[in-house]
Amino acid sequence: MKLYTYFRSSAAYRVRIALNLKGVSYEAVPVNLLKGEQRGEAYGAVNPQKRLPALDIGGTVLVQSPAILEYLDEAYPQPPLLPVGAVNRAKVRAVASIIGCDIHPLNNLGPLNYLKKTLGHDQQVADEWYAHWVREGFEAIESMIEPGPYCFGARVTLADIYLVPQVFNARRFNISLDAYPKIVAADAACAELAAFQDAAPERQPDAV
Repeated sequence: MKLYTYFRSSAAYRVRIALNLKGVSYEAVPVNLLKGEQRGEAYGAVNPQKRLPALDIGGTVLVQSPAILEYLDEAYPQPPLLPVGAVNRAKVRAVASIIGCDIHPLNNLGPLNYLKKTLGHDQQVADEWYAHWVREGFEAIESMIEPGPYCFGARVTLADIYLVPQVFNARRFNISLDAYPKIVAADAACAELAAFQDAAPERQPDAV
């Protein structure tokens, strides 16, 4: 397998965690977002949307992290990324969706560049924009998760896979997490696991 990735891409970070949890080996193919390599002809031939991540499973390239994560859970069912029971699964999916559908799209590189380069806002405004959506999402997540020690009990789920990269980004943007002790606790529990440690941005071959 080849994972087209960037060390600070939240979506690629999720897939790295899942691959590690499943024990699936892969080759990391760095694509530098800041240099615009994702917009180049070479990567465009891999992923027409020109976004990260993309997972080449051998003749077929999968894109969009939610679809890739679903594929991995179906193709490599152990350990499962969703708990037993329809209600429990819905709770996990809801937390993942708050991050993947509400926080992340508004704070991705494209919207932030649009704020600055097209609308003319400075970095302070962009940072305030970023922090607003993180806080709004984290307030909801804080009330929804049930650490024990992970987001929903004693097993890592999709919620943790989405949460950890978003917590990393919150810290990178100096957003205080004091109001979210349950989020901090779940993140700390995940940080003890090799699958999360090895997926961390600072451990990637393209880390700056």
